[in-house]
Amino acid sequence: MKRFLTILLATLALTAALCVSASASSFDGAAAELAAIGMLRGDGNGGYALDSAPTRTQAAIMLVRLYGAEEEAKAAYASGELKCPFTDMNETGAPYAAWLADKGLASGTSAGAFGGSNPCTAKAYTIFLLRALGYKDGEDFTAASAQEFAMGLGLLDTSLFTGKFLRDDLAAMTYQALGMDMKGGGTYLLASLIESGAVDAEAARPTTEKIEAYRALQASGAAAAQGLDADIDANMSIGLVLKASDASVNMDEQAAVSVKGSIQAILDQDFQMAMDMTVSMKADGVTEEEKGQYWLKDGVMYVRSGEEAYQMPMNMGMDWEDFKTLLEQSAGKVSPAMLPFVDSIAVQTSGENTVCTLKLNDAFTSIVDGLTASVLDVLSVESDIQADLDISMEGSTVTYTMDKDGALKSARADLTLKVEMTASDSEESLTAVFTADMDMDMTIKATGKDVKITFPDFSGFESLYGGAGGVEAA
Repeated sequence: MKRFLTILLATLALTAALCVSASASSFDGAAAELAAIGMLRGDGNGGYALDSAPTRTQAAIMLVRLYGAEEEAKAAYASGELKCPFTDMNETGAPYAAWLADKGLASGTSAGAFGGSNPCTAKAYTIFLLRALGYKDGEDFTAASAQEFAMGLGLLDTSLFTGKFLRDDLAAMTYQALGMDMKGGGTYLLASLIESGAVDAEAARPTTEKIEAYRALQASGAAAAQGLDADIDANMSIGLVLKASDASVNMDEQAAVSVKGSIQAILDQDFQMAMDMTVSMKADGVTEEEKGQYWLKDGVMYVRSGEEAYQMPMNMGMDWEDFKTLLEQSAGKVSPAMLPFVDSIAVQTSGENTVCTLKLNDAFTSIVDGLTASVLDVLSVESDIQADLDISMEGSTVTYTMDKDGALKSARADLTLKVEMTASDSEESLTAVFTADMDMDMTIKATGKDVKITFPDFSGFESLYGGAGGVEAA
């Protein structure tokens, strides 16, 4: 049972960690909103086939719609003005492929063939979206740099979580693109499509209101994206219940955790950071407390905890220069990455302040399904353990408060996570339920150029691995 329990709890811990940054299921909400404005068609069975891989034909259709040229392409093809140069396209996809070819926006996979039934890759669709936003191949990006360039603009490839590019991801990325600035600024893609008449303004009103509230919120945090000085106060209730065929491992543990402290970060040039945090945990009537201080300077992380003080380089497992380049690229830009994860945005006035409350949708529990499925498959093959997992994040919200000038004053996150797992082999069985309910408040004291960090003397910090001037990580 000990081996069994170790494997299970390791898997459960991994799942909980993944759930912090990703979520499960599909982007049904984004797909439904795209369908409402004529951007996405259903599969005829009341759904959008989000769990299937998109074809190059489907991606081509989306691109033409993002250019606001669907009716133009159909009419030109029907009149004979446009001829499809690809012999492998059916009558459904031919008008779109013909229009894209005529505009120099898409080419075939070989002489005379578009490869319409072939799967569309995340890279290819990223390039399509960049073109729709007004960026040009060879001028703004290359095929090799397209995804990195898009990430610098704030466009998130959601298939990175699962490794498979599905119609689910096509919907999520398209939805993000609708809220992105066109090249040169001035307007965003959905507003441009409405202005051209390609999208009906009334049908798009709910999505437009959501995107514009989101963009205003992003603008309020623009200075904070350059520099942030804030106090943090977080409280979390954690529970773990285990029930096993071996009653000796049964467990019902509850703990209350609080985190109080401050964070300072400067991101506009070299990324620098200072954190001072005190963590308290109370369980079974016993309270434990630990204070930790953390600094990041010149690519090296410094840590002081109790009597220990050590340093380690931040180039382990990452390209530090690439990371800084991404920060510089994204500076001052409206990032749409979170849009597909937001169910709704409520905007209220409170005195001279504006309060925006974001309700998160089920997407924050679906991507994890894909992530953990592979873990469970390995668990089953390697250890003959059959496991089942259910993850939920219900009623989770993030609230931002802005002052009369539109500057961000504070933020609050209310997150609830529940992970249920059952596992069994030929001899034993176990059920585990992990719950976490967290409330976190952030009070912003300064942003942008007003943030100043005072670093201590790091000369006495022991090098764990290389360190400043030490051996670099491979």
